[in-house]
Amino acid sequence: MNNLFHLQEKGTNVQTEFIAGLTTFMTMAYILAVNPSILSASGMDSGAVFTATCLASALASFLMGFIANLPFVLSAGMGLNAYFSYTVVLGMGYTWHVALAAVFIEGIIFILLSLGSVREKIFNMIPPTIKVAVSVGIGLFIAFIGLQNAKIVVASSTLVSLFNIKNSFTDGTFNSIGITVIIALLGTIITGILVAKRVPGTILVGILITWALGMIAEKIGLYVPDPDTGFYSVFPAGIIAMPASMASTFLKLDFTAIWKTPLDFLVVCFAFLFVDMFDTLGTLIGCATKGDMLDQDGKLPGIRGALTADAIGTTFGALFGTSTITTFVESASGIAEGGRTGLTAVFAGGLFVLSLFFSPVFLSIPSFATAPALIIVGFLMMQQVVGIDWKEVTEAIPAFICIIAMPFMYSISEGIALGVICYVILNLVCGKKEKISGAMYVLALVFILKYFLI
Repeated sequence: MNNLFHLQEKGTNVQTEFIAGLTTFMTMAYILAVNPSILSASGMDSGAVFTATCLASALASFLMGFIANLPFVLSAGMGLNAYFSYTVVLGMGYTWHVALAAVFIEGIIFILLSLGSVREKIFNMIPPTIKVAVSVGIGLFIAFIGLQNAKIVVASSTLVSLFNIKNSFTDGTFNSIGITVIIALLGTIITGILVAKRVPGTILVGILITWALGMIAEKIGLYVPDPDTGFYSVFPAGIIAMPASMASTFLKLDFTAIWKTPLDFLVVCFAFLFVDMFDTLGTLIGCATKGDMLDQDGKLPGIRGALTADAIGTTFGALFGTSTITTFVESASGIAEGGRTGLTAVFAGGLFVLSLFFSPVFLSIPSFATAPALIIVGFLMMQQVVGIDWKEVTEAIPAFICIIAMPFMYSISEGIALGVICYVILNLVCGKKEKISGAMYVLALVFILKYFLI
């Protein structure tokens, strides 16, 4: 172990790395409950998605450990899975088979980019303001989805409104919708308290507590399962089971959109590329800084291997049947526990493999229990808004447009497109051409053509 991962050189040992891997896994294991829930909205089988997520997460984490020897753990990215289901499939009308093809192409492109230094150079071309705005916008989008999944926010004559608990007593929906709305709100408050108290594994613990509240409600008759309306029992049918088959999602990619609707498909691929790129690079830099792993020039040794692991994970994840695999910011929790080498990622990858045999437990977690996780993750992503210079109007307005477009237009890609277009036009008209790179001109032109030609 020492020779393979250079434990002594990094000032760590096997026990410390194991604890770090376990801690990271516990803080991000919520993805095993949330990802099947989100991707099933696109029509995919939740059991197959669960298996695909476990395998892709394990593969990518193993690669991170052995290729890059860094303590970062990977899984299906939040925001990217929402874009997959709610924008590409439900919004744009593509099938999930086409969406998987877009993820696969993204992975192949990233493998090619990661073999050189192109990915790092692209990162430097995009204005920092837009990078921050994308993350913040996705946070709002995720929180909005959480509110919808828990039925806290429902459709109304004003487009959306708060669920009316009082009326649920008279229309007979209190024991299905009403009580779950209350439980989800309680779960959000509890999870917020856990975050404030810095409890390890906050998101996962919040899900488990909210789920337990649902079990209590069902046991005493407050919550009554109604499969016909999509409300199922919150008690798992078992604990241990053989992994669900991936037959319904494995190698089910559809590339026909490449020539049927090329510009739309290009936007889809670019959105996956853009969000994954900046999410991954931002996470690597942020976590590496926390663990004092950057060199004297502010660079991360092994970053090329880390980006390659991320790209390969995404490619195989698409083949298995899951959305984009990316480095999780929750890796910072393992680093805080002393994780400094790839052995942390390897241990976490092993735990993803073990999770395969506990699918009945993860798949029985109701959407009202995962909703607090989505809302709090949105809060955590929203914190980056302080990185925007609100006094510099030519920076702030494009960022604002990018942020509000994502939840209000229910599309991450629209936020990116409008943010880029606004940034280029505003700075060009205001005489600040030096702030605009050639790549930004090209991107803005592509997005403008997309709106006029499609």
